[in-house]
Amino acid sequence: MPGLLRGVARTAVVAGTATAVSNRVSRRQAGRWAQQEQPTQAAPPPAPAPPPAPPGDDMSTKIDQLKQLGDLKAQGVLSEEEFEAQKRKILG
Repeated sequence: MPGLLRGVARTAVVAGTATAVSNRVSRRQAGRWAQQEQPTQAAPPPAPAPPPAPPGDDMSTKIDQLKQLGDLKAQGVLSEEEFEAQKRKILG
């Protein structure tokens, strides 16, 4: 049973990371499509590139992932070593 719970925990962490990456890619693509849709007949000076995503978005994602890890550790799903390894991976 502990092996199954660990597998579920790892899946949850991977799914959370994949969701964060997918959301970021979607935002980037939407920004690029919006730039392509602008009319090119009256050519005003090109707009500066959009600023990179604020660090708060990335940090809030990391905080959410760390909270999930903490919950899994508190429930006994993750061992201390697994928790520390995943934490290092998230904080990178």
